[in-house]
Amino acid sequence: MPLPNLDMDALRTLLATQQLGSLHRAAERIGRSQSAVSQQMRKLEEQIGQPLFRRQGRGLVLTEFGDLILSYARRILDLNDEAVRAVRGASVEGAVRFGLPGDFAETWLPAALGQFKKTHPAVRVEVAVERNALLLERLDRGELDLVLVLGHGSRPDAEPLAMLPMTWIGPCDAQMRLSPGRPLDLALYQSPCLFRRAGIEALDNAHISWRLAYTTASLQSLWSGVAAGLGITLRTAAGIPSSLRQLGEKDGLPPLPTVELCLHSRPKDVSPALAQLKRVVLDNAAAHLD
Repeated sequence: MPLPNLDMDALRTLLATQQLGSLHRAAERIGRSQSAVSQQMRKLEEQIGQPLFRRQGRGLVLTEFGDLILSYARRILDLNDEAVRAVRGASVEGAVRFGLPGDFAETWLPAALGQFKKTHPAVRVEVAVERNALLLERLDRGELDLVLVLGHGSRPDAEPLAMLPMTWIGPCDAQMRLSPGRPLDLALYQSPCLFRRAGIEALDNAHISWRLAYTTASLQSLWSGVAAGLGITLRTAAGIPSSLRQLGEKDGLPPLPTVELCLHSRPKDVSPALAQLKRVVLDNAAAHLD
């Protein structure tokens, strides 16, 4: 008896369900009704002959068979998408200049860019790692084609990807202590910086005294200063080195706002190569930032 061919759309829906936490949110993401999504899951259960979900409270969680199929679904879909991109990308030529902040330069984005290069061998990708404001300045001057930026979602060219919580960050091996009458040492980017502004405002509103102990224009230098105990800082949780840890209210620090992560490009200059790179960045952001 031949084995069934698993439904690719159903596998993609299963993956979306796991990423978003519910069938309802998955239905919204893929643009289908919840009943259609439920029918997809039933069909997939019929194909494998085992239940994918079980009740837990008011919601659904994956069974052991669901977890197993999910692990295969990721591999099947990755291979499918790589094959499609390779065939489509082989005919795309040109150059794309992409800019991103240092927060994402050592996490999931390098792998995404490597994937793009593999499936689009005729496209030359130039990457620039800069501060957020400088990336937008270079985009406006025509020096970059696509930029990933934190904190400038009000621009008309912004395409929102995620709202990321800001967090206080300090050394792993040091205890955080706030002492009355002793200002809190801060390690921050040079002004202007949206994180610097948000941190100082949060401390002032909480009536916590502070002093600027370490300033830099480099993210790696900032991490080094914090690891050395020169002061605490604040960013998002993306790309925090293993030598540092997140701090919060349990350490006596005030809550912080969220910051919007957006893609920016010039609408009139969208080449096929740029459109393909943008899609890869969007897909990887959805997978890593949900």
